[in-house]
Amino acid sequence: MLKISDITYSVSGRTLVENATVTIPTGHKVGLVGRNGSGKTTLFKIIRGEMVLDTGSVDIPKGWKIGGVSQEVPGNEVSLINTVLRADVEREALLAESETATDPTRIADIQTRLADIDAWSAEGRASSILKGLGFTDDEQRQPCSAFSGGWRMRVALAAVLFSEPDLLLLDEPTNYLDLEGALWLEAYLVKYPHTVLIVSHDRELLNRSVGGILHLEDKGLIYYTGTYDMFAKQRAEKRALLSAAAKKQDAKREHLQAFVDRFKAKASKAKQAQSRVKALEKMETIRAPEDVARTVFTFPKPEELSPPIIATESAAVGYGDTIILHDLNLRIDQDDRIALLGRNGEGKSTLSKMLSGRLDVARGSMQTSNKLRIGFFAQHQVDELYIDETPLQHLLRERAEEGQAKLRARLAGFGLGADQADTEVRRLSGGQKARLSLLLATLPAPHLLILDEPTNHLDIESREALVDALTAYTGAVILVSHDMHLLSMVADRLWLVKDGHVTSYDEDLETYRKLLITPEKPKAAEKPKPKPKVLTRDELLALKSDVRKSEERVKKINDMRDKLAKKLADPVLYEDGRKGELETWNKKYAEVMNGLERAEAMWMQSLENLEKAQKS
Repeated sequence: MLKISDITYSVSGRTLVENATVTIPTGHKVGLVGRNGSGKTTLFKIIRGEMVLDTGSVDIPKGWKIGGVSQEVPGNEVSLINTVLRADVEREALLAESETATDPTRIADIQTRLADIDAWSAEGRASSILKGLGFTDDEQRQPCSAFSGGWRMRVALAAVLFSEPDLLLLDEPTNYLDLEGALWLEAYLVKYPHTVLIVSHDRELLNRSVGGILHLEDKGLIYYTGTYDMFAKQRAEKRALLSAAAKKQDAKREHLQAFVDRFKAKASKAKQAQSRVKALEKMETIRAPEDVARTVFTFPKPEELSPPIIATESAAVGYGDTIILHDLNLRIDQDDRIALLGRNGEGKSTLSKMLSGRLDVARGSMQTSNKLRIGFFAQHQVDELYIDETPLQHLLRERAEEGQAKLRARLAGFGLGADQADTEVRRLSGGQKARLSLLLATLPAPHLLILDEPTNHLDIESREALVDALTAYTGAVILVSHDMHLLSMVADRLWLVKDGHVTSYDEDLETYRKLLITPEKPKAAEKPKPKPKVLTRDELLALKSDVRKSEERVKKINDMRDKLAKKLADPVLYEDGRKGELETWNKKYAEVMNGLERAEAMWMQSLENLEKAQKS
């Protein structure tokens, strides 16, 4: 189990955690929650031993591996699949040693351990994880350098999941996943065989994937059993009880103080007054929970336009000569709330760019209202802010005529107070930068607001505030998000982007979620016969290399078998008193034979793959 005992940690004179104690049982999945800046990421560093505590200790069972995604995978020439496979350090070391080992006993030990850790199925497991996070079979063979930072973060996540640490620490893993990847991760974590501690503001993930919530608040840690919704209910009830008790105590205190004030000067009442003074001194104050300033977003109200505000007829859009979406016959009115669904790469971002005017229609037509104003928010825009300027300077560039007082009021309407307004963007948190980008997107009071992953870096309170703001907003909304809670609370229309088309999805989000997490089963009768693929020279060489390596593996295991057989043929081994040793060698022989059977099967499969390729 993970045991945190009476820990205190301070940084730059500010205490983040004070006298905190909690125990997380082995195998439990726990969500770590708390407001932005409360110290959740710092707690992870403390658990990993990267911070020196002021007091207390963190105890982890001896031999436990701790794993987490600390940074993205380097953009090197190693393929995605090999990057993930290398995350299992023990497997890599054993395979390397098996290439050079000569001692029969050590060879047998290596093969036994490889069998114990299921090394032969490693590539299949690694591929399955990468596929769940959105990588096709072809992409898995490509080098890491072919992918952007966000996609390399997915590879880093795949690597740590594949390595299966005893304690898995995940800090906002869905921030770089789409809806499909987030839903896959939900299901994967439920089946994960070890202890998980996850920082997340994704309400649905915390409701589906964890069985406990660890709340970091007021420098302390409190563990709640159950999902996030259960935690929220328990916390609300606890706060209500504390508030009621504090009010009752305040009333009693006022009553006692009034008696003292009235009668302390009268000799006949002096003893009673003194007893009440002592009662007041002994009374332990019940503090009512502080009401944290509620997070808000204030979207300006656009004037009403005649419907439709956008209409397309037989439109197509793409990049250069490559058409991504065809035959688009769409209509958007000002009161629409539309969620775009579809697997990664199907064209959701392309559609968003077309509707926002960032991408021209290749053919067909798109008609828009003359006065239409569109606000566009995409996660990458957060990185395009001027990091040397303050939020106030950003607004002055856009609305200098409004004056600083009004612009500061606008910033406050997005939760950016006086301190943040005059702070350079480089020093703002991810959530504060996202708020500024949202403010800039809504500044012109748009009639249509297109939001691509708007909740990344926002805490749960901010996400709820965004839901409230979008509900009250009088313009149209188009949403792309992995946050199922946001989609379910805001969207009243669903568009499915699939196979180059955009169609209305008439089922609900829960049905779509089940569709995504259920593996597709192609119908044999409807499946067209694939055309033979013409392999490149490099692909053919790779197949030949697989055959050669498989053959060498079989030869090595055969050598091991021969050495073990020779050992077992030694009459000395069967003498009295050596029964235990004989059993050990027999066991090793059986394990080597098992490994030989699997190695021969892999060899035959590689030969078959090569023969098929050479025939095509």
